[in-house]
Amino acid sequence: MVFPGMGPGTFTDVARFMSVNPFARKLLATADDVLGYRLVDRYRESDGHYAKDAQIAFMVNCLALARWAHDRLEVAPDYVVGPSFGWRAVTAYTRALDLPDAISMAARLADCMEEYFRDEHPGLVTHSIARVPQDRLAELLREFDERGEWHDVSCRVDHDFTMITFGERQLDWVLRRVRALGGLSLYTMKPPMHSRAFTSLRHRITREVFAGLTWSDPAVPVVADQDGRVLTTGEQVRDLLLDGCDHAVCWPDVVSALSAAGVGTLYVAGQDGLFTRVACTTRAFEVVPITPRSVMRPVRGRPPRRLLAARS
Repeated sequence: MVFPGMGPGTFTDVARFMSVNPFARKLLATADDVLGYRLVDRYRESDGHYAKDAQIAFMVNCLALARWAHDRLEVAPDYVVGPSFGWRAVTAYTRALDLPDAISMAARLADCMEEYFRDEHPGLVTHSIARVPQDRLAELLREFDERGEWHDVSCRVDHDFTMITFGERQLDWVLRRVRALGGLSLYTMKPPMHSRAFTSLRHRITREVFAGLTWSDPAVPVVADQDGRVLTTGEQVRDLLLDGCDHAVCWPDVVSALSAAGVGTLYVAGQDGLFTRVACTTRAFEVVPITPRSVMRPVRGRPPRRLLAARS
């Protein structure tokens, strides 16, 4: 089961799902109790794709989709992975945190990260670059060094798809250089993500967000998005979320680990336009998207049982 990273989306994309789907409605009731307000109302009024209430709603919807997959497709996953933002849903899905604590954690994380990047790194962005293989990417990174400009690789999505963090003032130059290298610039994220420059964020989350939380061993083994390690303890899951602050994501390592374990199918609980759509993923697995739109389609009869390959 894959819980995807969060991409751009709007309330209208998921409004009907959140109001009609019984799994979503039940989860929303819990979220409302934890937050002290109606999440749907705040999400409707939120400003920006990655606003706090949009983040919590995305997490809740992903969990609802996973519960739908259990009920309708009888999915019983052998492993769980949640690249980047997806780890918030992983904590609740695997019961490493109970649901109210996971929702509260997600809300406090959103506040903590907004304050941190506003105060500590207002000038950094993370930029996504496609169609630039690693040898040509190395040219771009050397040019950063020659210009005396700080940079960091934040995520390797595929052999020719990378996210780099750097100073926003360099963005126009990067756009030109990527075009010259025959690549494609996709989107720029602000605040940035997954960089060794953000170790102080790790310490801040430990103090302000994780204090008082009780972490249990996950009910399903978790695969780390940094290197494909299999995690089986609550402490490991906790540390994985902290690693997301200052360690780069390496999705090809996740693909390799799951392939080596005998996994043949990925069920993706949530809208994903990135990790489960790149070539390294689609070559290795059957990918089954489970999205608000897909589960709202009328279905005649009960779908056949579909399970992930057993662990070797």
